Amino acid sequence: MINVVAFICSLGIATGQIFFKLSANAAKTAGSFFATPALIWLFSAITIYGCTTLAWVWLLQHTGLARVYPFMATSFAVIPIVSYFVFKERFTDNYFLGLGLILLGLIVITRA
Repeated sequence: MINVVAFICSLGIATGQIFFKLSANAAKTAGSFFATPALIWLFSAITIYGCTTLAWVWLLQHTGLARVYPFMATSFAVIPIVSYFVFKERFTDNYFLGLGLILLGLIVITRA
């Protein structure tokens, strides 16, 4: 259960980052940070971050930080994958090699 909640928190943080980027793109397109689409994405990101923070605090009440913090590394993999498909961002092979090493490290840590 603890690992599942930690993974969900990581996905929440990743989703918030994607929404922040969508907000930035909408503000750039509209020419104003206060454009409605930009604000909708921004408030959505803040809401997700808030809910994720509450879940994270609950998680830390039930386990050690060192046990669950490595799950945040999964966001380093999720965000670039989503960025590739949603924002058409491109990455080098070395970038993906590094991500693979991060995920491998997560597997090693969670099995220890």
